[in-house]
Amino acid sequence: MDFTYDDEQLALREAVRGLLATTYADHDSRRRTVAEDPGFDRALWGRLAEMGVLGLPFSEEHGGVGAGPVEIGIVCRELGRVLAPEPYLASVVHAGGLVAAVGTPAQKADLLGRLSAGELVLAAAGTAPGTGRASGAAGVRASVSGDAWTLDGVADPVVGGESADVLVVTAALPDDAGTGVFLVESGAAAVTGYAAADLTRAASVRFDASDATPLGEPGRDLRASVATIADLTRIMGANQALGVMESQVRATTDYLKSRKQFGVTLNTFQALTFRAADMYVSLELATSVVDWATMTIAGGDRHAVADAADRAGLQVSRAGRHIGQEAIQLHGGIGMTAEYAVGVGTAHLEVLDQWLGNGLHHLSRLSARVTDHDLVEALS
Repeated sequence: MDFTYDDEQLALREAVRGLLATTYADHDSRRRTVAEDPGFDRALWGRLAEMGVLGLPFSEEHGGVGAGPVEIGIVCRELGRVLAPEPYLASVVHAGGLVAAVGTPAQKADLLGRLSAGELVLAAAGTAPGTGRASGAAGVRASVSGDAWTLDGVADPVVGGESADVLVVTAALPDDAGTGVFLVESGAAAVTGYAAADLTRAASVRFDASDATPLGEPGRDLRASVATIADLTRIMGANQALGVMESQVRATTDYLKSRKQFGVTLNTFQALTFRAADMYVSLELATSVVDWATMTIAGGDRHAVADAADRAGLQVSRAGRHIGQEAIQLHGGIGMTAEYAVGVGTAHLEVLDQWLGNGLHHLSRLSARVTDHDLVEALS
């Protein structure tokens, strides 16, 4: 596989990087943004729409750009580099992906068109890419009376749910008929927002006979589609985590080169240099696996995508824990504070890890598929 970006992909990366730099030139800018409602920069969200970034995953007939997974991964990686709190992964990749996968043509044209134009924020509720509920909906149940559907239950966490205009809700269908996906206006549910460990926003959403509109064909079991979109989200989340880790490795090496102890810079001490080198090795290994997983999406095989998502997720989970802990320790006390990007970046990696699936989750899924492989004779 050729992992190098072509000229158009490089141009996209530089354009997104330049745009993000206008808002998040330093960590203080990010701190001010997350401290105020809605927890991200609406003006930047609009500029991302103008650039076509919000419509990258969606077809042109639905108001999007029709770009491939590599391009979407580039955007996620750049967002991670500056710890941008914009709900791109939650709203565009996850919730928008569900609409694109199972919605009717009219629903796609309406929702994806407005999402791409920056006029709408979506959030996925009732399903989390990194839990056992990735394809199910244990927390929310749907009921139907005639043609009218309602939802009951609690969805938590709903990433980006506090600022969402429309919730894309995964719910258990009546009579244990599987899992359906529904659209719920945010005003039809009780949304309680809160700050996550990385200061981004999530919400607990309570449905109490809330009016809902089926996404796609009413009553159809959509577990397979929900699971596939969860896998795609996990791969794009791994790209975002890579951006965070790249920044942490860069910040740590720069710190070791500039910070002095006993009259010399810290990179003079061989033990610290070796630890920084180990961080770089973890980053490069994770990058290779994530790049491969991202390119696997283009093949269209959902089983291959699920396997790639677990392999990339496991590697990123381990690398993120290693790089985050070392970045904090090599920076010393300042690395623990919310005023410094290294500590918040580590918190963001942990939030992604819990939302998209930690190492144990991915390892369990991979081990469960061991029996899918043919038996081979042991070497004598």
